[in-house]
Amino acid sequence: MANPAAGAGTTDARQHHDTQVRGFASDNYAGVHPEVLAAFALANGGHQVAYGEDDYTAHLQRVVRSHFGPSAEAFPVFNGTGANVVALQAVTDRWGAVIAADTAHINVDEGGAPERVGGLKLLTVPTEDGKLTPELIDRQAWGWEDEHRAMPQVVSIAQSTELGTVYTPDEVRAICEHAHERGMLVHLDGARIANAAATLDVPMRAFTNAVGVDILSYGATKNGAVFGEAVIVLNHDAVRAMKHLRKLSMQLASKMRFVSVQLEALLAKDLWLRNARHANTMAQRLAAGVREIDGVEILYPVQSNAVFARLPHDVSERLQKRFRFYFWDEAAGDVRWMCSFDTTEQDVDGFLEALREEIAR
Repeated sequence: MANPAAGAGTTDARQHHDTQVRGFASDNYAGVHPEVLAAFALANGGHQVAYGEDDYTAHLQRVVRSHFGPSAEAFPVFNGTGANVVALQAVTDRWGAVIAADTAHINVDEGGAPERVGGLKLLTVPTEDGKLTPELIDRQAWGWEDEHRAMPQVVSIAQSTELGTVYTPDEVRAICEHAHERGMLVHLDGARIANAAATLDVPMRAFTNAVGVDILSYGATKNGAVFGEAVIVLNHDAVRAMKHLRKLSMQLASKMRFVSVQLEALLAKDLWLRNARHANTMAQRLAAGVREIDGVEILYPVQSNAVFARLPHDVSERLQKRFRFYFWDEAAGDVRWMCSFDTTEQDVDGFLEALREEIAR
């Protein structure tokens, strides 16, 4: 019988988009880094054991431990929301609550999944820059013996935050020490963890396992992967039944090798860092140009690959017809511009020129 794989290299698929179209809406809009795509193909061919018992997932554990310490264990999942839900389920009881910034992704951008699917309560705190502090945490860290209140069990921080700001290692350490003193654990949402490490110019371990983070969600898609993230367990004493929770939450990939090999491609050497540094550099170039344009205000420190700005609403609407991006707070005129691993200097300069033209109209 003929091998159906013999026809590999041909396809009936067609290209359905203009590859010259660029935007600043999201780092999820970018394609796949060529090195990740090559690794994806490398994992193809032959048969490998399903559901994570493959050679690629086994090797990924060694790569992850080189970044996050000898006891770290990675559980590949499909997406970031899944990673956060599984991670938070693993460190809370059914009566548990998670303290987070009110701007946190788990609160505003995950469709209620942590609460509805994860079965936990979010206790949110307003912040000036998306970052929690021990003092802010204490606004919600109380009532452990009150049966009428969900019990605070976890503090969740994002690195970088939803506002593009970054915690220093000392800031994360202070949060971890404060939480642990009160019997709580710490989860880190690392959807853009690479961008934070690039800004701080430190290894990822410097603000995770080295300072007391118990569990983290590792983001790969925004950093050049096709799909896939991982829950990385740092404190095994704090986590229960991760394998069962991953399956229960519909995040167990049968052909897991294709998730794991992408994570390996990013993490085995320095691709994760090269991609993040480039995206951050493009955001700095964009911010520098914006600061020279009257009528546009940058709202937060530009510390990762995001630029938040405020400008006249009609200008934003006209500009959106030329470049895709999103309003952050439409009533206030606030917008978010994101740079990616494949954003070019020409992309940034073209956007700035369009912004200047629309401001001048």
